[in-house]
Amino acid sequence: MSIGAVVLAAGQGIRMRSSLPKVVHPLAGRPMVGWVLEALAGAGVERTVVVVGHGADTVRAALPGEVGVAVQERRLGTGDATRAGLAALDPACDAVLVACGDTPLLPAGLVARLIDDHASGGRAATILTAVLPDAGAYGRVVRGADGMVERVVEASDATPEELAIGEYNAGLYIFSRAALESALGRIAPHNAQGELYLTDALALLGGPVAAVTAEDPELAAGVNDRVDLAACEAALQRRLREELMRGGVTMPDPSAVYVEAGVAVGADTVLHPGTHLRGATTVGEGCVLGPDVVVTDSAIGDRCTVLSAHLVEARVADEAQVGPFAYLRPGTRMEPGSKVGTYVETKNTVLGERAKVPHLSYIGDAVVGERTNIGAGNITANYDGFRKHPTRIGARVRTGSDCVFVAPVTVGDDAMTGAGSIITDDVPEGSLGIARARQSIIEGFTAKAEARAREAATDAGEDRS
Repeated sequence: MSIGAVVLAAGQGIRMRSSLPKVVHPLAGRPMVGWVLEALAGAGVERTVVVVGHGADTVRAALPGEVGVAVQERRLGTGDATRAGLAALDPACDAVLVACGDTPLLPAGLVARLIDDHASGGRAATILTAVLPDAGAYGRVVRGADGMVERVVEASDATPEELAIGEYNAGLYIFSRAALESALGRIAPHNAQGELYLTDALALLGGPVAAVTAEDPELAAGVNDRVDLAACEAALQRRLREELMRGGVTMPDPSAVYVEAGVAVGADTVLHPGTHLRGATTVGEGCVLGPDVVVTDSAIGDRCTVLSAHLVEARVADEAQVGPFAYLRPGTRMEPGSKVGTYVETKNTVLGERAKVPHLSYIGDAVVGERTNIGAGNITANYDGFRKHPTRIGARVRTGSDCVFVAPVTVGDDAMTGAGSIITDDVPEGSLGIARARQSIIEGFTAKAEARAREAATDAGEDRS
């Protein structure tokens, strides 16, 4: 049996009240439909076609390149969308899995279970169902005396007796392709919505239809509105956090940690409340992150400490320290044992091994050598209003507080700069660079100034007491 899949993703999702097509709303850092595609791939489905319609270009852009795309020109229901998908599916697929693009909690194991059950039964179709005390707007599954599925009735078309059925259609099917193609050619819009329902094809397949029931209804949950979206986000977050914790990651308060799909965290790392790990982020072993840390598309090595900081496209090597209240912008690279401290911002900068920028500084477009200490309040003036320029500060340099390095400029190894200096010229190796006005002392200035002020006020008839 060669299995292909058709994913239905052409609907607008009116109840989402959004200009964004429903299936591309993000969940744990991935478009909703991406979770469905991952489940299919995990179950061994190699050929998949996604049917797009509303917002077709937006949905297409969110899909991986290996997935086929079919366009439903007019939204005439799930039966019509399935026909469009079948036309684009590899003819070698003699069994067709049909899934909804808005069921992001569907696990690969459940998809595989449906496929295996279908393969062992010699049926025309097998569908996934779930049971709830109140199935709400889901289509009800009507079974015959032999336990096989007779039909699925949409809630809007169901009788009161049918609405009382707790078993509902979870929107995942596997069909014999030949039987499905024949049935789709004969369905008609005999329903309140005037649409071609895929479920109407079940009674026209010419063979038995069985059902596999999901033990946990949450796994089959669909997204209809923002409330459902939030519930699915919460469920996915639980999955991702539990996976990390079982891999050796500590979370004192898991509910206050946010993790996106694809994030990797090493054993014995502690994630404190307010930690957000996003995109292609990796964190090594034995780290402490948080509270209040946001890391996006960054790599953090082993035994690092990150506190109250934002990192975006940054690279932090082993045993480095970041924060509190630090901002590492794209292109920041911290070598082993280096430190970016309190109220420090870096951008496109390499901070050498055991170099430190402890506090109140901006270091941009710079290379800082090993064991250099940047004093408080230092700034690299990297932009002249037209172009960015580099600053190079050598190894073992000690800069004074409140220095400005006007790029392009170079400070040699083992050099120093005096506090309050504006460095506009290169400082040679081992030298002291000072660039500030010489301090002058005017003795008795305050008393003389006050006397002149009183004299002026008397002349003007003012009371300055």
